[in-house]
Amino acid sequence: MITNPSRTVQLTPYITLEGRAREAIQFYEEAIGAKVISMITYGEMPEMPNTFTDELKRLVAHARLKVGDAEIMLSDTPGGSPLGDGKRVTICITTNHVEHSRAIFEALRQDGQINVPFQEESFSPGFGDVTDKFGVTFQVYTETR
Repeated sequence: MITNPSRTVQLTPYITLEGRAREAIQFYEEAIGAKVISMITYGEMPEMPNTFTDELKRLVAHARLKVGDAEIMLSDTPGGSPLGDGKRVTICITTNHVEHSRAIFEALRQDGQINVPFQEESFSPGFGDVTDKFGVTFQVYTETR
């Protein structure tokens, strides 16, 4: 992969919980001094179906926390559905260019499994979720600043 000084890449642990993300956020605020940078619920996401229950709408769809000089991200699984193996903690790769994110996603998917196709989302101009051939799950996220 060719590097370009105008492009950035950042690796962030991404924790997925089954309906307990708010509880975890409060715990991390108290235990390790985490500060909430942003948080959105499933009910606040524009593309979510109207059939979601009030309970599901209150679940955390995505949260970013600052811990010292680092960040962690968290979310709940929709509907509290059980997590598959290797999905409790994933690695989020953040770049500042959609095509750079797409290239990383395509490289990681070789002999792996696509969990969420790389595409534009309401929270990112380019996002995908892939498990590589070693069983490590990555979220590839584009953040334009």
